[in-house]
Amino acid sequence: MKTTIQEADLIAQTSRKTPMTNRSLLQIAALGLAAMLLQACANGNRDDLKTGSIPDDYRTRHPIVLAEVEQSIDIPVASGDRTLSIGTQDVINGFFAEYHRTSSGTMRIQYPSGASNSAAAQTLRRTVRQLALQNGVPGGRIQETSYQADPNGGLAPIRLSYNSMKATTDQCGQWPTDILHDTTNRNWENYGCATQSNLAAQIANPTDLVSPREMTPIDAKRRTTVIGNYRDGKATASN
Repeated sequence: MKTTIQEADLIAQTSRKTPMTNRSLLQIAALGLAAMLLQACANGNRDDLKTGSIPDDYRTRHPIVLAEVEQSIDIPVASGDRTLSIGTQDVINGFFAEYHRTSSGTMRIQYPSGASNSAAAQTLRRTVRQLALQNGVPGGRIQETSYQADPNGGLAPIRLSYNSMKATTDQCGQWPTDILHDTTNRNWENYGCATQSNLAAQIANPTDLVSPREMTPIDAKRRTTVIGNYRDGKATASN
């Protein structure tokens, strides 16, 4: 009977310890899971800090700079042409207007030599020079030279050109590495180049990138009119 009671007590004690052991296991598992989550968050934060510390600005990789570039236009000339058409003259006048806006250097007139239309081109280059003078290009800044054309290359044009300052970027379309095998988590080399190139092309006055221009004078007459209408309780907007 004594042994039976001891066995009963041992069974009772074991049954009382079992729930406590299960709770301990659950607590240990919960603590382990929490530690794993915290470790993952910590690793993620370190990766974010590491990635954010790498300079990856497309404006730095593809900067807009001022450079001297050649502006040119080719004037087609047929073998039988003796005068310039009205449309061609309008194009040339527009080119001279752009020259006045962006440059004050030499205007170069190049005409072909050795081509099938060389005779017509040499005749029309005098007309081109006259148009340049009519558009305010000083005669001392006009330079006329010939270039050797391919006699079998078809019609050669008259070329007008001058140098001017222009906002530009480096050449787009550069892919030095395969982005599929790049694990640095950075933008690819060509990223942002098209945006920078389009922005540079839209800048009318490249010197605006260097310093701001002087403010234009106010319209005193219009200001007086607006203030007078405001005092009289009238509409200040123009019709």
